[in-house]
Amino acid sequence: MLKSVKVEDYMTTQLVTFKPETGLFQAINIFSESYVSGAPVVDDRGQLIGMLSEVDCLKAILKHTYYEEEKGGCVGDFMTADVETVSSDADIIALSEKFISGNRRRFPVLRNGKLVGQISRKDVLRAVSDFDTKTS
Repeated sequence: MLKSVKVEDYMTTQLVTFKPETGLFQAINIFSESYVSGAPVVDDRGQLIGMLSEVDCLKAILKHTYYEEEKGGCVGDFMTADVETVSSDADIIALSEKFISGNRRRFPVLRNGKLVGQISRKDVLRAVSDFDTKTS
């Protein structure tokens, strides 16, 4: 049954992460090269302190580079600090409902308060596809 499938079974554990002092244009280049559209921002202890998305980068470029004619800045200046997370033992169905109601592309995954992965809508669809393959 799909409800028994846990987030940890489908989350990505090889994460692209940023430090708050990472340069904005460095982060943009990493997004371009790695084909991810958002990544966790962690402190020196590896604790989650925010998320940076392509949209955050676009807002930063438009506001600070275009209008104010400043160049760059750091990830910590533009990241989203209020981050909604999911537990590694959450079930896929509950997570699907969060994706639908929250209009999010990804969630950082925590286990005992520590960042252990990230799960995206694509990961959930992979779980559904695997379930369908096993039941066909």
